Amino acid sequence: MNNYLITVVGSTAIGKTALSIQLAQHFNTEIISSDSRQFYKEMHIGTAVPTSEELNAAPHHFIQNRSIFDDYSVGQFEKDALQKIDSLFLKNNTVIMVGGSGLYTNAVINGLDYFPKVAPEIRTKLNSELENNGILKLQNQLKELDPESFASLEIENPHRLIRALEICIGTGKKYSEFKNKTKATRNFTPIKIGLFTDRTIMYNRINQRVDIMMQQGLLDEAKKLHPNKHLNALQTVGYKELFDYLDGKFTLDEAIEEIKKNTRRFAKRQVTWNKKDTTINWFDFKTETSEIIAKIESFYP
Repeated sequence: MNNYLITVVGSTAIGKTALSIQLAQHFNTEIISSDSRQFYKEMHIGTAVPTSEELNAAPHHFIQNRSIFDDYSVGQFEKDALQKIDSLFLKNNTVIMVGGSGLYTNAVINGLDYFPKVAPEIRTKLNSELENNGILKLQNQLKELDPESFASLEIENPHRLIRALEICIGTGKKYSEFKNKTKATRNFTPIKIGLFTDRTIMYNRINQRVDIMMQQGLLDEAKKLHPNKHLNALQTVGYKELFDYLDGKFTLDEAIEEIKKNTRRFAKRQVTWNKKDTTINWFDFKTETSEIIAKIESFYP
C-alpha cells in the first residue's frame, strides 16, 4: 500500500495542532481532525479549535462542521472520514490525521468494535441513576465491573460511561472484552506519531490553557450554550463545570479549578489509552519537526 495516513496523537495541550500543520505543509497535504469535541460549530473556545491563522495554514476537515443539535456518532464519523481520506489520496499519497479522541482515531485506522445488543431498559435505568444520584456512583460501578475500561475511558463523559456499563450489565462480560477483536481492512499504511512530556509540564500547560480560555471568553460561550446543557455534545469538560457555576453549584473560581482538575484527569486517560498502542512512534513535544519528518519518511519505500 502506497498511501500513508500520518496520525498525530498525545494528551491535550501537548502541541498536536502545531505539529500536524507543519507536517501538512511539508507533505503538501490536508488534515483530518478526529477530535470529537471540535466537530461542533457552537463550541469554539472550550474545545481549543485551531485559530483562523492555523486553519489557513493548511486545509482542515471535520472542524466545526456539525451542530450540537445533530446526532453524530463515531460510526458515522468513521464513514465520513474514510470517504474524505479516499478523495484526498487521489491528489496525494499522504494525509494527516490529528486529534485527542482515541475512540474516533482508532475507528478510522482499525474500524469499530462489535458490541451485542442489550435490553434498552438498562440504559433507561442508568440514565435515571445518573440524574438522581450523580455520576460518581456510576463511575465506581464501572470501576468494580470493568477496571480496564475505567482506566481508559473518558469516565467524565456520561454517554460513554453509560455505554460501557450497559454492556457490562447486559452481557455479564466486561466492556473491554469486546474491544480490539478484529481490525478492518484499510487502503493505507498508518504511521502514528505521539508527543509526550513530563507530567508536571503537561499539567502546567493544561492549567495555562484553561486560564487563556477564560480570558478569551469561555464563560460567555458557556452562558449561550447553557439552555442546551442536556445535549450529549455538551457533556464535556470545560462546559459542564461552568454550567454548574451558572446553576449555583460552584463559585466561578471553584468551577475554573474543576475544569483544570478534570482536564488533567482527561489528559491522564489519554496517556493511558495511547500507552497501550505499541505502534506509536514517540517524541518529546520539543523535538524538532525535521527529526519527526525523517522518522516518517523512513517508512516510505
